Amino acid sequence: MHRDKWLRLLCFAEIGTMLVLLNYSAALPIIKEEWGLTNTRAGLIYSSYQGGYILLVVLLSTLTDYVDTKKIYVASALWAGVSGILFSLFANSFLSALILRSLTGFGLAGTYMPGLKMVSASFPSEERGKAVGLYVGTFSLGTALSLFLTGLLMGYFHWRTALFITSLGPIIGGLLAIKTLNNMPPVQVELQGERDVRRQVFTNRPALLVMVGYMAHMWEMFGMRGWIVAFFAAALVSRSSGVAAAASYGAQISALIILAGAFSTVWAGRLSDRYGRVRTIQVIMLAGAFCSFIFGWLRPLPVAVLILFSLIYGFFVTAESSVLSTAVTEEVPFPCLGSAMALQSFLGWTAAAVSPIIFGIVLDWTNPAHVVEAAGFTPNWGPAFVVLGLGALLGPVAMVGLQRLKKREEQIRECF
Repeated sequence: MHRDKWLRLLCFAEIGTMLVLLNYSAALPIIKEEWGLTNTRAGLIYSSYQGGYILLVVLLSTLTDYVDTKKIYVASALWAGVSGILFSLFANSFLSALILRSLTGFGLAGTYMPGLKMVSASFPSEERGKAVGLYVGTFSLGTALSLFLTGLLMGYFHWRTALFITSLGPIIGGLLAIKTLNNMPPVQVELQGERDVRRQVFTNRPALLVMVGYMAHMWEMFGMRGWIVAFFAAALVSRSSGVAAAASYGAQISALIILAGAFSTVWAGRLSDRYGRVRTIQVIMLAGAFCSFIFGWLRPLPVAVLILFSLIYGFFVTAESSVLSTAVTEEVPFPCLGSAMALQSFLGWTAAAVSPIIFGIVLDWTNPAHVVEAAGFTPNWGPAFVVLGLGALLGPVAMVGLQRLKKREEQIRECF
């Protein structure tokens, strides 16, 4: 099968596996009110998905260096679907939701990064930025559909039914992957023969600096994605909408925001092929951080203005994802790529797990109970989004360090 056709089919499978990623976020405003959760506890449930991912991603990504990646991918996709269905049927409290969402996160650990490794292995360096950009863009498309479909379904059905239906996505994606991965194109191995190559993952300073940038990216992106529906729900409730209707419309609006990111990753991947990974990452991350500093303070403005600015926000907060992932694949030898991706995932998704919790804590600090009760919604969002922007600034700082390191390496090579 031609590489491009195979990549498209893998992306379709990935869309299915992503449909459980943000279905909880879409229902968060309703669940929070129904179960009487604080913002901190609601954030913990959201982050438990990333926590489950972290628990297994190092093991599963490293196993791809030894075990058939296709088997790991398919089994993990089916697991994600079954776990999501169990959440929709049996989650009825903070503790049960925490456990079941963690189990659902196990499935992503065996699909996203292993899939990324297969894409990186199947395309030569000069085409890899575009290919990885498409794959990562599909991640954003799938998460946008997760929000949109859940929000749309909640307009007609109970939130449990909406979560049940979207949880069928990973099962469909896993079944599609069975045929797709059997036709995987030949691997493009460009770096071979390295001794003790796995050790290079932990001593490879350029790769580690890229991973720091990835942590900053995940901190901002998942903090925003975890709470964007609740933000729009608060904006709509402040304009006299009911909670259920506000959550449904908020999820659909937020899906458009994330969808903007699906297009931006492909654009950024191509841009980085032309102008370089480091420069592209720096410009995009600074733009995303600027949006984080401003966005939360805009809640009182007209909804149309919020949507317009949030589309720009969603575009930049996601764009560098493909470039960071591509940069890691180019800084380590292929035989240890699975191990490098395991470390990248562990660091990045740890930041993604902590960020929404900190966001919720800041919301609770800046929105005392009596203020929320008097207003009927959470009014103050600016400080929480500022926290996301501060974390994002670590990315451009890491890229400055990478530039200096590369310059020193070039000077040393010129001396010899």
